[in-house]
Amino acid sequence: MRYSKEHKLETHARIVKKASVRLREKGAHGIGVADLMKDAGLTHGGFYAHFDSREALVIEAFAHAMDRSTERWRKLAEETAPDKRLATIVGSYLTPLHRDDPGHGCAVPTLGAEIARESPKTRKAFAAKLEQMIDMLAEQIPDVPRKAARKQAMAAIATMMGTLVLARIAGNGDFSDEILGAGREAVLDRATPPKPGVKKSMPGKAATAARH
Repeated sequence: MRYSKEHKLETHARIVKKASVRLREKGAHGIGVADLMKDAGLTHGGFYAHFDSREALVIEAFAHAMDRSTERWRKLAEETAPDKRLATIVGSYLTPLHRDDPGHGCAVPTLGAEIARESPKTRKAFAAKLEQMIDMLAEQIPDVPRKAARKQAMAAIATMMGTLVLARIAGNGDFSDEILGAGREAVLDRATPPKPGVKKSMPGKAATAARH
């Protein structure tokens, strides 16, 4: 039976979407092609009608997850005043809901360590999506030169994603919630410019003063 081009495209998109969720739940090596196809309601034999290799599916599934995260951030930004966009994105990211639902969350905390061990082609595709995410977040930091905003966005994303990893390791109790809160504060404190005439104290100087 021959299917239309539109049907094939719809099926392809369904496979990628299902794989994207399952990979974030189980990890890049925690689920095989047969299981991914079964989730999409297809036979294992139909896989190569859509993808040249398992790697090709993994790359598309990663890209899909990254695009969804970036699009969610963009939508939040559009609905928020410029000076509150970063805080809104951080607040929506470092939540118990996101911590407890990795299958529908950001791909970097769930798959980042595995991606670092993948092929150069996979890492390159993932890095390109990560850079798009960084640039998008940098756009939400007002009144800061582009280079400085990009650097700040990199630090914010690194903190946010590291915080989520630690919060998931800690489970879903008070300790985990404390980690989420600390991460939010760390990102937003760094993003808040000091008031005129007030200098932020250096940790080393503060510690020295406390000992005397």
